[in-house]
Amino acid sequence: MFHVVGSMENFINEYFIDPIWSHSGYNVVNTLAYAVIAIAAVYAIYRAIQGRIKIDEKFICSVLWFVLLGSTARVVTDAVYSGVLEPVTPLHAWALDSHLYDYGYLTVSPGIYVVVAAVLLLSMAVLYSIKRMELLGYVGMLIWIPNFLLLLPFMQYWIYALPVLLLAAIPAYFTYRHFGNWIMAGVVAGHSLDGAATFIAIDVFHRFTGIFYSEQHVFSESLGILGGSFFFFYLVKVAISFAAAYLLTKEKMKTDERNYIALVLMIIGFAPGIRDVLRMIVGA
Repeated sequence: MFHVVGSMENFINEYFIDPIWSHSGYNVVNTLAYAVIAIAAVYAIYRAIQGRIKIDEKFICSVLWFVLLGSTARVVTDAVYSGVLEPVTPLHAWALDSHLYDYGYLTVSPGIYVVVAAVLLLSMAVLYSIKRMELLGYVGMLIWIPNFLLLLPFMQYWIYALPVLLLAAIPAYFTYRHFGNWIMAGVVAGHSLDGAATFIAIDVFHRFTGIFYSEQHVFSESLGILGGSFFFFYLVKVAISFAAAYLLTKEKMKTDERNYIALVLMIIGFAPGIRDVLRMIVGA
């Protein structure tokens, strides 16, 4: 009995806990485990809001504010951990003294996703109960603003965001021209942003700044190695996201269901993409 417990503890430490503290990123085991949990959570959330909340363009925009919040808060943690964030204002001093952004289980992946999802669901529950769901986006924006202000004084490498945004905007534009649907364009935009940010941060950024970044996701790293450059990863992300958008437009399903799947795909792309761009801009 004790042997089994000890083996299980070692397994959890090796594949789930140690990667967080050693910054080694994801491995096949925790990637699959997190994927299963995420799929179950996505399904459960959909069943909970199905028929209660209309999943339209306005709702998607509102949720994306919370995605922006999560990515920004994650970069604040990066900035604190790397020593980039300094007490230049009372807000910055408070953030450092509060230890709210200290590196830990709830401030890095996957914990940060759980925290932001909890904030989002709580906000939705409260606003739904008072019949003011139209305020959801404003709630996300108001919580995001202080996090953005924490990073603003340290955005010295903002110029490198321009090629990333361009590489994300081009496929998104052509997707919109093809489908005439900004939600499908958003799916491609999110994943193009993720691919472009990875490419610029790893293959380009260090050549001019001396700051090195590495890929921590198993799938992404494999594609970068296979293609000899993370530009190949970018191209694959564009192709797969466009194919996903195409399939969504062709499948016969309810509009809310289609939009919900598109929203989930957007989150998968935008969340790491925004984080990578902001982290590169502040050099954290």
